[in-house]
Amino acid sequence: MIVGVGIDVVDVARFVATLHRVPALRERLFTPEEREMPETSLAARFAAKEAIAKALGAPPGMRWQDATVRRISGSAPVVELTGTVLAQADRLGVSRWHLSISHDAGIASAVAVAERD
Repeated sequence: MIVGVGIDVVDVARFVATLHRVPALRERLFTPEEREMPETSLAARFAAKEAIAKALGAPPGMRWQDATVRRISGSAPVVELTGTVLAQADRLGVSRWHLSISHDAGIASAVAVAERD
């Protein structure tokens, strides 16, 4: 059963400009592992985190670093949750995630589907 669906689109140039203008944003939004990624990938990760939050109903108090998107070569992206985001997913009974992310032509996008058994 689908618990929630989230979608987000990010203008990559605008997002990168914001990262340069507010350097602390990189640390607030991303885990140490994610911070090392290229800026276009960070824009896609941001879109993914937004989509995950929307699929969970976007309750206040969720921390950006409590959702990590891992890319394993040859497979779909993997959603890993901890802390505040995991707590909300558990409250809703989420047992599985489906995530699609992309970045091309200056746009990063993501769709997340939260599912429970």
